[in-house]
Amino acid sequence: MQSTRRDFLADVGRGMVVATVGAGLASDLGLAPAWAAEAPPALTFGKREALVCLMQETAPNKLLPLLTEKLQGGLPLGELVAAAALANARTFGGEDYVGFHTMMAQAPAYHMANEERAGRQALPVLKVILRNSKRIHEKDGEVLHIIRPGESTPIGANAIRAAVHERNVPKAERIFAASGTKSPEDALNELLLTVEDNTEVHRIVMVYRSWDLLDLVGKDQAHTVLRQSIHYCIDAEKRMNRDRYPPAQESISKLVDQHRLLDRAVGQRQLDDASIDRLSQVIFKSSPADAAGAAAQALADGVAPGAIGEAIALAANQLVLRDNGRPQAASADKPVGSVHGDGIGVHACDSANAWRNIAMVANAHHRIVCLLLGAYQVALDRTNRGGDFLSWKPYPREDAQAKVKSKLPEELLHETEAAIRANDQPRASAAIERYGSLGAPAGPVFDLLRRYAVSQDGALHAEKYYRTVSEEFAASRPAFRWRQLVALARVTASAYGHPAPGYSEACKLLGT
Repeated sequence: MQSTRRDFLADVGRGMVVATVGAGLASDLGLAPAWAAEAPPALTFGKREALVCLMQETAPNKLLPLLTEKLQGGLPLGELVAAAALANARTFGGEDYVGFHTMMAQAPAYHMANEERAGRQALPVLKVILRNSKRIHEKDGEVLHIIRPGESTPIGANAIRAAVHERNVPKAERIFAASGTKSPEDALNELLLTVEDNTEVHRIVMVYRSWDLLDLVGKDQAHTVLRQSIHYCIDAEKRMNRDRYPPAQESISKLVDQHRLLDRAVGQRQLDDASIDRLSQVIFKSSPADAAGAAAQALADGVAPGAIGEAIALAANQLVLRDNGRPQAASADKPVGSVHGDGIGVHACDSANAWRNIAMVANAHHRIVCLLLGAYQVALDRTNRGGDFLSWKPYPREDAQAKVKSKLPEELLHETEAAIRANDQPRASAAIERYGSLGAPAGPVFDLLRRYAVSQDGALHAEKYYRTVSEEFAASRPAFRWRQLVALARVTASAYGHPAPGYSEACKLLGT
């Protein structure tokens, strides 16, 4: 009988832990049973296990036909996403760059699928699953295993954070496993103290996109998807550039105490358009500490958290609109002048979106801290990642605006598409700004830009950023929401020209 990939990996791993550290210590660490020289017990997923294994074991060039056949046989698309997310978590555990970016794209791809017309709904999901499969087959072994807390395991947020600072993965995993018996909400709140230690895009987006997956994988898998952040934060401790991302928790704690924010009820005061714009400009133009201070003052003044989150998102949006583009090529698919992928603005917008959304599901303490950190990080990204953003003018700039003559929505959509295919960021953004000024419906613009977010590779960020924009557009007031689509049009024009692997095959399989 031919062994599966997982059988092979289990055989290779069997006994390695005990051979390295000894049976007694391996047991104490929660890594292996005390009675046998065994690898850590495998993490399995019940009725989904067969589909998860299919994701891990099937060669990438054979996967899409199998999955398409299952979809045509009635398997819900959400089940494919859930299995891919669990295969990703078990394989990478938050420790692999391409792996965790693929995890963060899975829920956005599913949301995009729900916006697609019949016949095309599986395309964004299959694109991301193929990326998932390719990376799984480039890696050996599995990062996540069953973890059981010991009898004397400390519990609580402070213990998790201390173990992460010690860079002790087994200890931090055992402590968080003790939180796994609580509700998903309680486990999230215990994890957030560690996440809030610093401001960095993957640190917060990983938590938010893991949380976003719970509707698909089920709340019983909350511990599995959230524990990836334990591994990521420990990796970050090992490579953290403290000059670029200085610890933020101390300055945030001072603001919380200074304004007595924990003693106040949640504010309900809404801001008018002018006030939202002013707050976003203060956050955008200030130092990180002062930006957080502005958010703290707004909370102290009774401003509703949602309004503060909107101002933070608008400040981050300016980093996309004002960016002069990469001064030098980062890679073949991220040339000079490009802004897509891990560009300053895309990262800032994804971070701001994650901070504000996690704030809405966290407890009162973390709601405050997440909003302050969201403001802090926008300002930090502007000041620490390079570029004269305060002097650069936002897109669309006057010269591009002057070239857009049409005032007919359909013509402007055609002009936007032509600009995207020419990598003409100024013209794409100008055409969408003009379209929005006409009061035309946003749906056709999303349809156009989503098509390219799916068909193009996007340097790992297309799905996340598309979802960020769609969420922010929905949450923003009419006076400002079109700024988000102008930014997406610009990023889409930047990314065009690098077709996504598997997209053409998926189109043929689906007959679209």
